[in-house]
Amino acid sequence: MAGSFAAGTGSSIADLITASRTLGRPDLTLHGGGNTSLKGEWLDVTGELVPALLVKGSGHALVSIDADGFAPLRLERLRQLLPPTSVASDDLANELRCAVLDSDAPDPSVETLVHALLPHKAVFHSHADAILTLTNTPEGGELVAELFGGRVLVVEYAMPGTELAAAIAGAWELAGTRQASLEGIVVLQHGLFTMGDSPAQALDRHLDMVAVAGKYIADARAGAKPSPSREPLKGYDTAVRLAALRARISRVAGGPLVMTRDTSEEASRALADPAVLSAVAEGPLTPDHVVWTGYRPLLGDDVDNYVDGHEEYVRSNRVRRGEDYEPEPVAPRVLLDPELGILSVGRTARESRIVEDITRHTLTSVADSNLLGGYRPADPSHVFDLDHWAPQGRKRSRAARSLPLVGHVALVTGAASGIGQACAAELLSQGASVVGWDRSESVVEAFDSPEWHGIRVDVTDPVAQREALTTTVDRFGGLDILVVAAGVFPTAQHIGQLDATQWRKAMSVNVDSVAELFRLAHPLLAASPVGGRVCVVASKNVAAPGPGAAAYSASKAALTQLTRVAALEWAGDGIRINLVHPDAVFDTALWTPELLAARAAHYGMTEDEYKRRNLLRTEIRSADVGRAVRASVDNTLRCTTGAHLPVDGGNERVI
Repeated sequence: MAGSFAAGTGSSIADLITASRTLGRPDLTLHGGGNTSLKGEWLDVTGELVPALLVKGSGHALVSIDADGFAPLRLERLRQLLPPTSVASDDLANELRCAVLDSDAPDPSVETLVHALLPHKAVFHSHADAILTLTNTPEGGELVAELFGGRVLVVEYAMPGTELAAAIAGAWELAGTRQASLEGIVVLQHGLFTMGDSPAQALDRHLDMVAVAGKYIADARAGAKPSPSREPLKGYDTAVRLAALRARISRVAGGPLVMTRDTSEEASRALADPAVLSAVAEGPLTPDHVVWTGYRPLLGDDVDNYVDGHEEYVRSNRVRRGEDYEPEPVAPRVLLDPELGILSVGRTARESRIVEDITRHTLTSVADSNLLGGYRPADPSHVFDLDHWAPQGRKRSRAARSLPLVGHVALVTGAASGIGQACAAELLSQGASVVGWDRSESVVEAFDSPEWHGIRVDVTDPVAQREALTTTVDRFGGLDILVVAAGVFPTAQHIGQLDATQWRKAMSVNVDSVAELFRLAHPLLAASPVGGRVCVVASKNVAAPGPGAAAYSASKAALTQLTRVAALEWAGDGIRINLVHPDAVFDTALWTPELLAARAAHYGMTEDEYKRRNLLRTEIRSADVGRAVRASVDNTLRCTTGAHLPVDGGNERVI
């Protein structure tokens, strides 16, 4: 960095960070929303002090922001971009980037010009639920003026960026002598700006105004009769229905999407109120949310109806972007159905959770706005402008990496350790949303990722499998990839001493449970928008069994035959099924240090020699098996089904 920012007496970057994180609480800002700033000076490499604005970078979350989440800009240059200068909305991002003082800084917030316009040292902005609840009513402006009096300036909605800066600049000038007493600006259907001599003062004013609005709403809510909740549909049959619905949505979108389901009491109560459902279909709480939620939710599950409605929405507003403007088809991102709950759609589980959070807040605010006289969101033309504005699109595109399995939903059994965990890790690394099953409680926290959901499951229990599949679909919407890695290796016993209990356990875990899983998973895999993919972790023992491993070898051989039959039967459904056959994978729980030492001594080898006793003289690890599994379920082997892939370094008996 070829310079540094200093705020001067009474404030620091640390103060800005602390206050910004407080503003980042969920009822004020959601998922990258809101912005804060501090004015000061930039000491450049020549020793010159340059008046500067430190403003939040676009898309950064206030709740966890740090110094690198802010961009320093030349304040004088920003003020040159204010009226009467006219900057086209599509040119704003470039102009802001050219004013940045540090090439490593993030792209500045689209609200930067408003922060530069106001003379105060600190400016804080949010889309606070309570403020939007007030402003999204027929008399929103009058209500705000009545509650806050001369403390705030009320401004009609304008598109963020140059238009909003111009609208606030005009209102600020008209305020005249009132400017000195103003503590905030309320932009209808958009949110609240507060100003202060320090970040702490700007924050205190912000929190106070939100609290005043919140109390007013709470008083109105106190006399309201709550809507009765309705029990949503549950169970395996509903999961099959949801998987088919996700497939229809994904096909409209042109690629696989993740869909999360909320059937909480809060959601059920909101969806049971016809007035709320009717109102929320009018548009988002603020146009800023359109980048996540779409121009409106779909009421019910008629995806074709949504597509037709979106086409009409585009036809009605196309002139705002030019008659030749033809956006891509858009699938619904929010579905509201009293039977199914709140269904939220995104390219990843993280995105779908963002959509869900915004939707829950929206439903609450819409219900409250109805109590205050009715819900009236911003005009659809304003929503369209933001929906199809490049800077907002870039905000969403930053949220998901371009990885081959983004949007794919995978299930891995035996995922708490060893090969199963390695398979899950590989799929997560390629962008998949992964559900892991295992008997061990540790599966729940096996990975720290929004794309991971671990469930404790005994695969030998058909009821538990059915319930866990239902949870899998509730969590991510369907099933595209199934990896069968759960298995047991009984204590070595020669056939003459074979314990029937050990034999039965091997068959129960390694074969019977998979037959049941295949039966239950088939409708979900058949509904996959990308074609179902299955990989079964079998064993080298299928082709080359060893003495003392009758139960294990026989069960894996039976599993292999079961999988081959499934490959034959399911190909017509577009499901491809392949097997991997590992051998001597030493970083699993099976190979304790004592066992490894004993086996190496038995063969007269060192431990390292024993690990590499294959044709390639290479050590095989769980991650190697994970990569082989991933290749079988991504598009690497898209034309292959019923294949057997050894992962054993080369075994003479197998070859």
